Amino acid sequence: MDYIQPRPSSIVAALYTARDLGVDLAILHGPSGCSFKHARLLEEDGMRVLTTSLADNEFIFGGHDPLMRVLRYAEETFLPRRVAVVGTCVSMIIGEDLQSAIQDAGIETPAIAVDIHAGFRENIDGVIATLEPAAAAGWISADELERQRYLLAKANEVERLRGAASRNYIEPSRGDLKHVAAERLAELADSGATGVAVMNAKKETAYMFADELLALHDLCPGGRITYLANLEDRGLPKVREDAERILAGMRERGVDPGLLGALDEYGANGPAIGERIRELEPDFALLVGVPHAVPPEYTEGIEVFSVTNGPRQVAPLREMGHRHVMVEIDLHPKTLGVRDIVESEFGAVLRSMR
Repeated sequence: MDYIQPRPSSIVAALYTARDLGVDLAILHGPSGCSFKHARLLEEDGMRVLTTSLADNEFIFGGHDPLMRVLRYAEETFLPRRVAVVGTCVSMIIGEDLQSAIQDAGIETPAIAVDIHAGFRENIDGVIATLEPAAAAGWISADELERQRYLLAKANEVERLRGAASRNYIEPSRGDLKHVAAERLAELADSGATGVAVMNAKKETAYMFADELLALHDLCPGGRITYLANLEDRGLPKVREDAERILAGMRERGVDPGLLGALDEYGANGPAIGERIRELEPDFALLVGVPHAVPPEYTEGIEVFSVTNGPRQVAPLREMGHRHVMVEIDLHPKTLGVRDIVESEFGAVLRSMR
C-alpha cells in the first residue's frame, strides 16, 4: 500500500531500540536537525543523543572524520557504557561505513553501528537494523533476536489489518468526549454488570495506560471487574524494568492484575486476550493501549470502551464495533523519562465521577 499520511520513521525506531538495549549515548550520523524532536525526547529518558552535524560539504566529501571526532569526544566527555552510531538518509546516500569509523576512532566503549535511513516503508526495519548488530555484539541472545523478529512481524500485521496502516489515509480524530464515556462506564460498573479491564500497551506508554485501570478501580473498588495487564517479565532490558515498576505501582494502589503477555508483545497478544475475554463473558470491556490487537470477533456483543494514543486509530476502532473510543493526546512524550505511573486524562475524568 502507498501511504499518503505520515508514518513512523525507521531512524527514530532505531534510536528507541538502542535505548531499550541499555545504550546511554547515541550518535546520529547526519545533519543536526535529523530526528530532532525524538532525539530531545530521548534525552528526557536518559539517553544522550549527539549528532555529527553533517553539512553540505560533507554530503560531497564524506563524514568519516567528523564521526571519528564525535566518537572520541563522546567517550572522553560522557564516559558512556554503550554507544550506538545510527545512520541517516545522508550517511546512506554518501555510502558511509559506520563500523569502519568506530574501529578507526579507537574507542574502548562497546559500540554498534546501525545502518539505517528513513527510506523504509515500515519503521520496524529500524528496530531490526539495531537488534542485529546488538546480537552480533552479544548484547542480546540469538533466541531474543528471533523472538523480536516474530513480535515485530505480528505488530506490523495488526497495524495493517486493523490499525493506522490499514489504508492509505485515515482522518485523525480526538475520539469521543471522555466525560460522556466515563459516565456510561461508571453506570455499568455501579449496576453490578460484569466487566474486564485490559491493558495491552506498548512499552513505556504503559506508565499512563495503567492509570486507566487504576482509575476504574478507584471509581468502583467493589465492582465485578477482572483486571488484566501485559506486564510479564520478558523483553529487552528497559522493557523488563518498566514492567516491574508498573506492576509494583499497580499493586501498591490496590490492583493486582492477571498477567497476560509482556510489554513488547502487544501486537501478538490479541488472540490470547480475546480468549480470556470469551471465558469471562463480560457485559463490558475497557481496552487500553493497543486495543485493536484484539480481533473483533472476541468483543461482539460486549460494550467496549477503548483508549488509544493514536488519533488515526479512532476510525478503525469504531469500525471494529467499539462503542466508546477515546484518545490520550500526547501520551508518549508524557511517559518518556518517568519511573512511576502517570495520571491519564481519561483516568482523571473517571475519578471525577465521584
